Amino acid sequence: MKKYKKNIVLGSVAVSISAILWGFDGVVLTPRLYNLDVGYVVFMLHIIPFVLMNFFLFKEYRHIKRFTGEDIFYIGLVAVFGGALGTVAIVKALFLVNFQHLTIVVLLQKLQPVFGVALAALLLKEKPGKNYILWASLAIIGGYFLTFGFHRPNMVSGANTVFAALFALLASVSFGSSTVFSKKILQKYSFQTATFYRYGFTSVIMLVYVLITGTILQYRDTTTLNWIIFFVIAFTTGSGAIFLYYFGLTRIKAIVATICELFFPVSAILFDYLFNGSKLSTVQWISAAVMIFAIVNLNLERARKYDKQTV
Repeated sequence: MKKYKKNIVLGSVAVSISAILWGFDGVVLTPRLYNLDVGYVVFMLHIIPFVLMNFFLFKEYRHIKRFTGEDIFYIGLVAVFGGALGTVAIVKALFLVNFQHLTIVVLLQKLQPVFGVALAALLLKEKPGKNYILWASLAIIGGYFLTFGFHRPNMVSGANTVFAALFALLASVSFGSSTVFSKKILQKYSFQTATFYRYGFTSVIMLVYVLITGTILQYRDTTTLNWIIFFVIAFTTGSGAIFLYYFGLTRIKAIVATICELFFPVSAILFDYLFNGSKLSTVQWISAAVMIFAIVNLNLERARKYDKQTV
């Protein structure tokens, strides 16, 4: 019994810390790479962790022999959507707002369960929860008012905010898609294997991009601070947080993990205030609360379903 309780505490702390790290990354670390090309940043955010993984996950290469065409297809989809497209979109969104609305961009990214559930219903024939339409609609409405308040989107003076919001939504769709495709991989392989090849495949995709566009030469313009941030992300908020999250997830129920993940939006708001002096308006606070409430309930429905299946 003591060991069971210890696992729950350990798992909850691990998931909570990973959520806080992601909040810190979104508003403190990645935005400070704004002086570099987005594609180059995404390449470095994947190649550095992948090289580091090779030192302690080199045995993962043994799976190459047993990969089927379908395995490669789904890992490729995860790399394209969850690695390349999703990360490019969220990094672009963070760069566009120039430290003005980082909390908004980071929170909009959390809409991914809305799209993930819809895609799982379409592609995997998974039945969404009975209240999906309610929570999804409430989350999207909350996201709109979080971004624009009571104002209409302004494509002149507020064009960057509009585009940042669109890129954040694209990231949500991409990450939601990646989650769906990951389910196919995780049916056969461990999360270590899935993470290792996700970073590997994404590194190759982004290497092709930086070579074609010539942005690989930006290593000349990469400052000492940029390099420090790249390596801090690699060890902590990047692959480090992913492994910490899955370490915790194997020790607690999905429904507990959903609650622990609330540290993500809370920490993002706190860090944005402490490091950037950004504050949400009253309307944005209410909208953020509504959106998070809807997303939590959406996740709780999925978590209860998952926990019943694993009992």
